Amino acid sequence: MIQVLNRAFDILEYVSVEPTRPKLLSEVAEAVNLNLGTCANIMKTMVSRRYLDQVGVKKGYTLGARAYLLTGNSAYRKDILEAARPAMVDLMKQLNESCVLAVLNGNKRLIIHRELCDHSLQVHTSDEKHVYDSASGRLLVGMMNDTDLVKFKSRYGLPTEDVWPEAITEPGFYSQMQLIRKQGYAFQETSRQVVGYAMAIRREEEVVSSLSVYLPTYRHTSEKALEVITHLKQATERIEQVL
Repeated sequence: MIQVLNRAFDILEYVSVEPTRPKLLSEVAEAVNLNLGTCANIMKTMVSRRYLDQVGVKKGYTLGARAYLLTGNSAYRKDILEAARPAMVDLMKQLNESCVLAVLNGNKRLIIHRELCDHSLQVHTSDEKHVYDSASGRLLVGMMNDTDLVKFKSRYGLPTEDVWPEAITEPGFYSQMQLIRKQGYAFQETSRQVVGYAMAIRREEEVVSSLSVYLPTYRHTSEKALEVITHLKQATERIEQVL
């Protein structure tokens, strides 16, 4: 029994490194020095107890709700995640592109869940990034009310030119914020040939998280852009009906 507990903690500690990046069973088993069968049985129990989440068949495992609740991590919003997960699965299938659910924590955007597409070439984004360096972060800042936006800018400053050249001056920054509000979504194309779209998820008019779709630039056509925006809007509306 003690050995099984030790192994369970080994698994939990390994998965908690990059907690939203799915780890395959084989990867975890090798990392904690277990055979596949034993590791699978332990992880199955951890999934049933919500310490791990299974992203999908053969897509790996991430930290579950109870693991976050143990630490009191306010960045993990179980209510939002549970409302968003079914819509995210459908969104990923409709577009065959990866999507992420993120929240704001200071000047960082934190991914609390992701659904990965089946393309051989997938786009990966870090669990934690500066808000100005992601579509989801820009969206969460842009949807602040005017008072909070001024406070945020005063506290964290303006973006640097290498991150967001259109927003490096105060007029440019506020112009970009207005554009996000007018469009209803944020867009980013990075130097790494990655494109991202993000829309807000609201609960009683309050923006509580963002839903984003990421894809490589070579798959980003005008037709694809319209498809992404259309399905992303439908997904956020569906989530908001549940919240």
